Amino acid sequence: MTAIVIVLAYLLGSIPSGIWIGKYFYQTDIRKYGSGNSGTTNTFRVLGKKAGIIVLIMDMLKGSVATLLPIWLGVEIHPLFAGVVAALGHTYPLFAGFKGGKAVATSAGILLAYNPLFFGEAIIAFVIYLYFSRMVSLSSILVSFTAVALSFFFNDWPLTLVTTLLTIFIIYRHRSNIYRIRSGTESKVPFGYKSKSAKEK
Repeated sequence: MTAIVIVLAYLLGSIPSGIWIGKYFYQTDIRKYGSGNSGTTNTFRVLGKKAGIIVLIMDMLKGSVATLLPIWLGVEIHPLFAGVVAALGHTYPLFAGFKGGKAVATSAGILLAYNPLFFGEAIIAFVIYLYFSRMVSLSSILVSFTAVALSFFFNDWPLTLVTTLLTIFIIYRHRSNIYRIRSGTESKVPFGYKSKSAKEK
């Protein structure tokens, strides 16, 4: 059953939400536009707010459902571990040539299912970072560090361990963004900005 949970978590994470929504509802491969990434941020950028919100919810659900699988199936595996497997699946998806997103939304879904209070505090921090920086990438990196710091107040070592691992992973996946941030060329998302579809571009 442990193996089954791990496989299911990976397959859940492997669902390429942005690619499927773009392909079946917008006849657009989002990997050919914007940053070329298949995740939530590029979906917002290429397909607009409606598609972005749908993909955000789907990507978060992948993390949440995977985290809850051990509880639902009565398997003696820590829920956070199953969630991490889903995050890996999201980043290296079986159904998209092992080229996926950066695991931020899926990681958020993991935290939502595991500890809603912790998730809420992290989201507040993310919104603050985004408001002042206007950069999703920078906000994602900063909130990852914040999550690690917050975890110490919950006296939950698995949470601290997983948030630390996810932070390292998220930073690794944002290498190109970090370079653009340092060079001043990273894309910004001013509030009130309306994304255009790929066809409009």
